[in-house]
Amino acid sequence: MTVMTQMQQTIAGIESAAASMKTFSLETQDQQAKQEFQQLAQTFENALQTLKNRQNYIMQQEPQYRNQ
Repeated sequence: MTVMTQMQQTIAGIESAAASMKTFSLETQDQQAKQEFQQLAQTFENALQTLKNRQNYIMQQEPQYRNQ
């Protein structure tokens, strides 16, 4: 498994987790839980941005990914 494949799988997993946290936040009536879910979703979004930046860097640096 290539680094790019692993990166894509990780990004997909974190996107799924962030979506779940957003859904939990919308579905709960508990304000503390709602805030915690929103904070977790934001943490995942920040991690996603970091990973996507890294993915873009890899694509620019590695010739085998330039045409994908």
